[in-house]
Amino acid sequence: MVDVVHVVVVDPSRLVLKAVSRMLTQRDHRVHAFVDGREALEHIKLNQDAEVLITSTEPVSISGVELCWETRLLASYRRPIHIILMSSNDSEAHLIQALDCGADDCIGKPPAAQELYARLRGAERLASMQRELTRLAEVDSLTGLLNRRAFFARAQDICARSIAAGAMSAVMLDVDHFKRINDDYGHDVGDEALRALARTVAGTRAVVGRLGGEELAILLEGSDLAAAVELAERLRENVAALRLKTEKGPLSFTCSFGVSEWLQDDTIDRLLKRADLALYEAKHGGRNRVVAAEAGIPLDGAAAGSAVIRAFARQ
Repeated sequence: MVDVVHVVVVDPSRLVLKAVSRMLTQRDHRVHAFVDGREALEHIKLNQDAEVLITSTEPVSISGVELCWETRLLASYRRPIHIILMSSNDSEAHLIQALDCGADDCIGKPPAAQELYARLRGAERLASMQRELTRLAEVDSLTGLLNRRAFFARAQDICARSIAAGAMSAVMLDVDHFKRINDDYGHDVGDEALRALARTVAGTRAVVGRLGGEELAILLEGSDLAAAVELAERLRENVAALRLKTEKGPLSFTCSFGVSEWLQDDTIDRLLKRADLALYEAKHGGRNRVVAAEAGIPLDGAAAGSAVIRAFARQ
């Protein structure tokens, strides 16, 4: 049985729209019907959960083939859109043109109910496989956080929005003396420490990624430096309170944090670089602390001590 999906149906005939919509709503799908192709396209742009487009060859204001092409440009590996073209014209040339212009499937017009349901089940199988492949490509297998590539892809999207919104901060953190944990307790315990850290950080509902080893990064959209420092300090306390059961007894560990704020004409690389330099200062200032970077900190690392706005030492 196919999951409930958001389906957009387009046809110049209201009778056809009513018939197809009835078939879909009988299976509890969410349906939005349009006679105008441009209106349908705008709906798909504004509603990221629109998963399936069923269009005829000749909706109002735009051809079905053109609508297929425009809709295909909106789809991505993060947002699969399955396109089904309804047509009473079964010529080979017409079907080839539709498929070349972005349609995934073709169906007769009006469609038979059971055939339509079967094609939607096929669409859901493809979408499910794509979502799983995307998850495998984006998620770090140990921690369940975004991997490095996926983190920077999300970061670029957030940066584009932050240019307009004008508020974003970054937090860099890593585990203090992580090599000692691996050496004294074994790599299995080190892995469990990273998983526990990931669970703690993931609770922030921010964009969090594992950049490598024991180093994590957090992007806080809409947060200024003070809010980011407050979050980092709360995470520092929560991590320090963790206790892991091991064969050698309970294990506790700490993390150091570096924080930076989005500046005018900034880039994600510069934002994270300032946070990384603040993290470096936190490490060399005694660990288990939060250090925030000043706007004018040299990115070559010179005079790293000038980065400190506020440092929270161990209590």
